[in-house]
Amino acid sequence: MPSVGFPTFEQLQVLTTIAETGSFSAAARRLNRAQSVISYAVGQLEEQIGVLLFDRSGRVPRLTEAGRAVLADARRATATIETLRGRAASLQKGLEAELRVGIDVMFPMDRLVAALDAFATQFPMVSLRLSMEALGGVARLVADEACDFGISTELDAMPAAIRQRPIGTVRLVPVAAPTHPLALATADRDAVRDATQIVLADRSALTEGQDIAVLSLKTWRIGDLGAKHALLLAGLGWGNMPEAMVVADLKAGRLVRLTLSEARSHDYPLGVIHRADRLLGPAATWLADRLTV
Repeated sequence: MPSVGFPTFEQLQVLTTIAETGSFSAAARRLNRAQSVISYAVGQLEEQIGVLLFDRSGRVPRLTEAGRAVLADARRATATIETLRGRAASLQKGLEAELRVGIDVMFPMDRLVAALDAFATQFPMVSLRLSMEALGGVARLVADEACDFGISTELDAMPAAIRQRPIGTVRLVPVAAPTHPLALATADRDAVRDATQIVLADRSALTEGQDIAVLSLKTWRIGDLGAKHALLLAGLGWGNMPEAMVVADLKAGRLVRLTLSEARSHDYPLGVIHRADRLLGPAATWLADRLTV
């Protein structure tokens, strides 16, 4: 049995282009080659792999069964090579191969999705690794160089290596399910302290010993904002949530805004953070400039 040769990228590109355009002549026009060059490339590919790719008995050459099988492999191979070439071109321009970003869970999700959608179009060759953290979690990732930059709240114990640029605030409102005791009347200090407060947990040690906006003696500490939202909807406690995240719940009556003597709506500051000893690359700079509230 004859050995199978190694097809070139050009040969595979010709095969996939013929399949996409429907004919040798259309492929020649798209690739800006003479039709004879297209035919020669197909013939060489058939000779190298030892199978007939096109049935030439009719007026228009048609893929054989073997040709259709090879075409699927050719598409995967050309796509991989094109990705490699694009990534190499990006790296030559100084563009990051991968961007690691930490985002505070309070950052508005619609703003994040819009920014990442634009990022995917602007930098299709840059891989993205996204981490969602609460309180000091993002600052810890950036300080430890696990993230290139982050969106974090202000911290009293911000690591010395970190520089921060304010980008805005998120409005937090105290809420509970309408059946919760605190929702039934204006609550006094004792009622608030006796009720279970659902609080975001900090997976870093940067806020250790601090209870930020914690008023209740009994707390459930949750590491995920979505889980906190679900527990509030279930009536298992009260807590502060980003207003934009619960506005639909408030309108529908699934949650109510609490009138508390001690806990009122307040602003949660956010900023772009990065290590002072590291320069942000072009993709990181572009994305950081678009993450604003």
